[in-house]
Amino acid sequence: MLARQGSMVLYQGKVEFGYKGAGFQGRIVGNATGQEMQLMRCSGRGQVFLAEEGTHLHPVELQGDAICVSAENVLAFDESLQHEVRRIEGHGIPGGALFVMQFQGTGTVVVKTHGMPVVLPVTPTTFADCHAVVAWSAAAQAIVSSQVRLRGNASAGSTGESVNLQFRGAPGNFIVVQPFEV
Repeated sequence: MLARQGSMVLYQGKVEFGYKGAGFQGRIVGNATGQEMQLMRCSGRGQVFLAEEGTHLHPVELQGDAICVSAENVLAFDESLQHEVRRIEGHGIPGGALFVMQFQGTGTVVVKTHGMPVVLPVTPTTFADCHAVVAWSAAAQAIVSSQVRLRGNASAGSTGESVNLQFRGAPGNFIVVQPFEV
């Protein structure tokens, strides 16, 4: 498996740890999109225990499907999973786009959250603050919502919410939101 560097807190068995570089192109894409992950390869036979800043950890089992998640919310994943940066375009987003990692295939992605997350099915009226969204079904369409706009300052009656995402998708699609804004 690949895990965030420095996240190992305990291991048992014959496990080896090695640096996993992203390569030149991976570093360029990661730096440009904010989706760079400093990873280590954990291989061998045994158990590896991971943690990071007391966050809650949630293994997500993929069975040939795909999930989108911000690189900052990924703690570890099976190396066999395909992963790439995905762009979500929209007006009102600083820089014109949001970027997330998309993981696809059969294997596990360990997602970390601040607090216990809420997992909801995607409906035509599912909206979320982009700073609280952790992950969603890759089959769901994420659209930048312009319903809530930042007007004035927070003390003048603004909601303070600058960018929201609307999710659309077929039955079975889901969204994961944490009770914390990054």
